[in-house]
Amino acid sequence: MEIKSFYDTRTSTLSYVVYDVDTRDAVVIDPVLDYEPKSSKTWTESADALIAFVKDNDLKLQYILETHAHADHLSGSQIVQQAFPQAKLAVGERITEVQKVFKNVFDLPADFPTDGRQFDLLLNEDEPLQVGTLTIETIFTPGHTPACVTYKVEDAIFTGDALFMPDMGTGRCDFPGGSSADLYESVQKLYALPDDTRVFVGHDYQPGGRELAWETTIGEQKANNIQIPAGRSKEEFIKFRDERDAGLEAPRLLFQSVQVNVDAGHLPQPSGNEVRYLRIPVNVFKPSRDEGETELNEV
Repeated sequence: MEIKSFYDTRTSTLSYVVYDVDTRDAVVIDPVLDYEPKSSKTWTESADALIAFVKDNDLKLQYILETHAHADHLSGSQIVQQAFPQAKLAVGERITEVQKVFKNVFDLPADFPTDGRQFDLLLNEDEPLQVGTLTIETIFTPGHTPACVTYKVEDAIFTGDALFMPDMGTGRCDFPGGSSADLYESVQKLYALPDDTRVFVGHDYQPGGRELAWETTIGEQKANNIQIPAGRSKEEFIKFRDERDAGLEAPRLLFQSVQVNVDAGHLPQPSGNEVRYLRIPVNVFKPSRDEGETELNEV
């Protein structure tokens, strides 16, 4: 098995191509569609790099795997699938829960499906995928979102936002449906794997200005994770994670990303004027005074 990493500097996102050296069968994990919010412009530089690597190495792309509905970047899955129509797009089966929540948040059309049909496959823990000689197992790791999964391929796991590098800790848990208690239990599932299991993370924010890193091990995580080392109690982690999340700002591309990603990376359909529009709700998570309202202390 070979693993090729790709780093998007704009969103600090790591994507991966994992492939069988002998059969040339491959999967892509968490591809990125480039997006600039000031001009609301998309382009395909990040996805093109993945596509070029697959083609240049004569790989046979079988699956495009999403670890969750990302809140910090738009998925490039549709761009990759256009280049490789035979590849199936897959995500954890609990994506339907996230679709239901955000259909309401964005007031999406009544016919917007919340049964996951936008994806080719909804994955559970009991049905591994076979890619050449590689077996890909799905491990449910909710907490950051209800639908988060980790993919295990031989001695490697791809954790999305469940675990970051040890000096970063874990993903946040304050999005709708997120749960620090669930994330604690998810990490314990991962910590039950052998210590030499390789861990490939979904983001690296390079704390302290250190060099980019994306690979660690379960043993290193258990010994050195600054937020959830082995032995930290559930109560301690919940208190730390919830207090930290309360002080975090929303991700820069939260609303743009989620409404695209719950729809399997599809941009909104063009309106009557042939322009696509993203919906940006106001004061939906942490309401403040809306225009025209009067604060109690002004009465």
